[in-house]
Amino acid sequence: MSLQSSFDPKKLKRYLPILDWGSRYNASTFANDGIAAIIVTIMLIPQSLAYALLAGLPAQMGLYASILPLVAYAVFGTSRALAVGPVAVVSLMTAASVGNMALQGTAEYAAAAITLAFLSGLILLVMGIFRLGFFANFLSHPVIAGFITASGILIAASQVKHIFGVSAGGHTLPERLVQLAENIGETNLITLVIGVAATAFLFWVRKGLKPLLLSKGVSPRMADIATKAGPVAAVVVTTLITFVFGLHNHGVKIVGEVPRGLPPLTLPHFSPTIWSQLFGSAILISIIGFVESVSVAQTLAAKKRQRIVPDQELIGLGASNIAAAVSGGYPVTGGFARSVVNFDAGAETPAAGAFTAVGIALAALFLTPLLYFLPVATLAATIIVAVLSLVDFSILKSTWGYSKTDFAAVLATILLTLGFGVETGVSSGVILSIAMHLYKTSRPHIAEVGLVPGTEHFRNINRHDVLTTTDVVTIRVDESLYFANARFLEDYVLDRIADDKDIKHVVLMCPAVNEIDQSALEALEEINKRLDDGGIKLHLSEVKGPVMDRLQKCHFLHELTGQVFLSQYAAMKALGDVTVPPVASETDEDKVA
Repeated sequence: MSLQSSFDPKKLKRYLPILDWGSRYNASTFANDGIAAIIVTIMLIPQSLAYALLAGLPAQMGLYASILPLVAYAVFGTSRALAVGPVAVVSLMTAASVGNMALQGTAEYAAAAITLAFLSGLILLVMGIFRLGFFANFLSHPVIAGFITASGILIAASQVKHIFGVSAGGHTLPERLVQLAENIGETNLITLVIGVAATAFLFWVRKGLKPLLLSKGVSPRMADIATKAGPVAAVVVTTLITFVFGLHNHGVKIVGEVPRGLPPLTLPHFSPTIWSQLFGSAILISIIGFVESVSVAQTLAAKKRQRIVPDQELIGLGASNIAAAVSGGYPVTGGFARSVVNFDAGAETPAAGAFTAVGIALAALFLTPLLYFLPVATLAATIIVAVLSLVDFSILKSTWGYSKTDFAAVLATILLTLGFGVETGVSSGVILSIAMHLYKTSRPHIAEVGLVPGTEHFRNINRHDVLTTTDVVTIRVDESLYFANARFLEDYVLDRIADDKDIKHVVLMCPAVNEIDQSALEALEEINKRLDDGGIKLHLSEVKGPVMDRLQKCHFLHELTGQVFLSQYAAMKALGDVTVPPVASETDEDKVA
């Protein structure tokens, strides 16, 4: 077979989505993507600088992380609206990870952040190639919501020191609050005025500017652009004020020199020691980043009846992080607020991200000298306003009313993140998610059922008026059987027949059993044996095909004392010693309905 005949364009488009949407690209799409890119660029410039400082890195690394990664995602990503770049939560996790290895502000610190991006990219790529996106399902939504809420509080708390112009460190909320309280007497009043004013202005811009402009007759599109430009306005005004009045000579901390030019070519460390120190953090950052990105991408895609491919998203995010590592950046992912802005601005393809990268590159080339007098308090205000939108305590109320188990997991994640730091919080979130799943499935819903009169349907005897027989017990199992719940089923069956001397048959009804693992198989063998010792036959009904295929490969069916019935109705007719009422006709059912 020739190479040409084995070439599959569809398969290539799957791994290079740009070939799919690029083939339909036109002038109208270009115009919409271009406008969206302008709006996102305006929003991203101050965010990139702020998030880099949040990660403890030089401000320019935020710009570097917003150029080549966006181009890489445009080539490999499947979401039409996801905006990739530095985000608050990942920046905080980067600071927590790298801060354990090197002093903030040193070359080793920056190199470790670059290596972290490279490792995260490799992990995401491997997960994508081997289609391991399902691993993200081990993080439940309530736990993720709790972690993001706690992270938002931690991030905001970490920036309060810049608003007051004091020194305060720590990785946990108590540590930061204590140090802030200890140093509050050193507050720089000018810095405080700048920080409070910038924060108040940005909150007003977010909530009040657009309605005001619309009331003045400004078009919705221009009002949107003006609203998104709010942080830029804060940057420009406070920078000018600091420069004109020389506020940096009065204790106002400024960004200082930001190197001018395009991102440099960088390489990560390849030291096994450094990789081993960063590997655990890289896994957590990869999973959290992927979950956040996919959640945003799926939400936005659904609004336009589009689809994303989660496994390909892993490849797109992996390529973006590797691109960040080779261009002087740090870990990136899809941001919620930025992606919503990109979507609302009319982005139609990932090319909008590539155009945004061009805008950021121009800023890195020509605007960085203008950032010298930018007050750090302004960037802190930008971060505080952005991350407080992440804080959502309503998840506690909703989980309390719906599931106490989920509530406990959310509360524990929030408290652990605030009390012990972001890495402990996210690690405990993963463990809690898995523990919640194991707990819930280890005690599956099991119901004794009977026949609904006039039908072939079987329902819980405690919920419905149903027909049963004294010598037949039908137990419906509403969960796959595996090692965590095998003993629970065994105890349930044996407890049920312990004091009932009339029972001659036990039927396990299995419509919800999708799998039976080795531990559960051994439990079924034990149930069969114990029932046989008591003169009771064990039967199965409504066993799914794949499960039946597995059972036929072992000796269990040969040792089964009873039969395997296609339906529970067939089992009832074969085993019941009462006459089964006739099934209602279609006309009768219509009358009942």
